[in-house]
Amino acid sequence: MRVVLAGFGPFPGAPFNPSALLVKALTRRRRPAFFGIERCRHVFATAYAAVDRDLPKLFAAKPDIVLIFGLAGRRHAVCIEMRARNAVSVLFPDASGYRPKEGIIAEGEPQSRRGNAPFARLLGAVRPLGVPAQLSRDAGRYLCNYAYWRALERSHGGGPLIVFVHIPPVRLSSRRRRSKRRSLSLPPLVAAAEALLITLLAASRH
Repeated sequence: MRVVLAGFGPFPGAPFNPSALLVKALTRRRRPAFFGIERCRHVFATAYAAVDRDLPKLFAAKPDIVLIFGLAGRRHAVCIEMRARNAVSVLFPDASGYRPKEGIIAEGEPQSRRGNAPFARLLGAVRPLGVPAQLSRDAGRYLCNYAYWRALERSHGGGPLIVFVHIPPVRLSSRRRRSKRRSLSLPPLVAAAEALLITLLAASRH
């Protein structure tokens, strides 16, 4: 069984993207559930051209599961995205400076694509860990949504289980800063990501 674990690099306004660190840590986890599982780690440059270039290569390996993580700086919970919208932002440039001229991804395509994963089970796997988590129907209009849309587009008519998960900002220092906002450290997020992957593996086997 093959699994793609993907994150993103930095982008304007986010010089550090913890999703890349998260997929690296998840790839190194050793659990009985991961025995015999081929885990491919990939970090997208946060650019539309990079997604268009890299996704076909990742799908060429015929993965059974594609689990993508992205940073949502204003969210405070792990958000399991249930759909991708046929929309992009014309206001915010990607890491290469490119900014779409049109506000949609593909003319003549549906307004949204629903993911093909067992969302309720995924949420149920994370919540007992004490990590704030929720299902979301809004993946935004930036690269996260774009990558999710393009991935689901490739799975149309059958293909791997595909999930996109937004994560909140991560506190790397052990010292808590005085803030009204609660920030998560990396270990709880890695545990949550591991629970998501184990649940997806179980779903893929049935």
